[in-house]
Amino acid sequence: MIAFDFEYYKPSSIAEAVETYSIVQTQGKSAMFFSGGTEFITFARVNKLKADAVIDIKGIPECNVLEVQGNELVIGATMSLNKITESKLFPLLGECVKQIADHTSRNKITIGGNINSELIYRESVLPLLLTNAKVKITNGNEVETVSLDTVFNKEMKLKPGNFLLQLMVDTSYIDLPYVSLKRTKISKVGYPVVSVAAITKNNQIQVAFSGVCEYPFRSAKIEAILNDSNGTTDERIERVIAHLPSSIVDDIQGSGEYRAFVLKNVLLDTLNVLERVK
Repeated sequence: MIAFDFEYYKPSSIAEAVETYSIVQTQGKSAMFFSGGTEFITFARVNKLKADAVIDIKGIPECNVLEVQGNELVIGATMSLNKITESKLFPLLGECVKQIADHTSRNKITIGGNINSELIYRESVLPLLLTNAKVKITNGNEVETVSLDTVFNKEMKLKPGNFLLQLMVDTSYIDLPYVSLKRTKISKVGYPVVSVAAITKNNQIQVAFSGVCEYPFRSAKIEAILNDSNGTTDERIERVIAHLPSSIVDDIQGSGEYRAFVLKNVLLDTLNVLERVK
């Protein structure tokens, strides 16, 4: 049960959503956008998240798109993880998100909600980092299209009052050879000890990680190491461990040493698969 009252709004257009946020703010109240509501409900129940008003963007048509438009796959922020997987429009993304939570939860969890998560994992962003995705975001009353990496650095960094509308992936990426591997502590469903998504493009391996550090990431330095043909596989993997962007997570899901061990094995499996198709 949520221990506080809040106002609920479900606008049917971008303009209405922006106006609603502005009105709530001028009343001296706190407001937040959500695309699925799963995380808001979960955290609000334990008093880790609070707002005077929530603005549900699922009623905005642009947020409910899932289709190829020209040379881009367009994914609305409120598309559920299950719908993305079932569409089979982007196999790597579908494989990655179907490993998040259980099937029932994935009917409610949206890709926008997962990318904007308060949790450190945000696994659905991994294929998007690999494919140089673009995003459409609101900026006041305007809509801007920008590269994902300009607004995602460890987490989404949008200005107050702005929200994510869509994600766009160039269709040249969606059928590339890929690997999506997730290792959890006990069952198949759970937070990742290590989650890796990887593709090969132009005979180069590209890889992104979740669960290893306190945030999901893709690293040009790590990709250079993995594609260095001068070293043995084991040597390259050891160098990757030495060049992670920050310390390895050490928590209830797994110690730092255990995560490093799992990461080495996941990287070995990834290289074994993708080096055969380079």
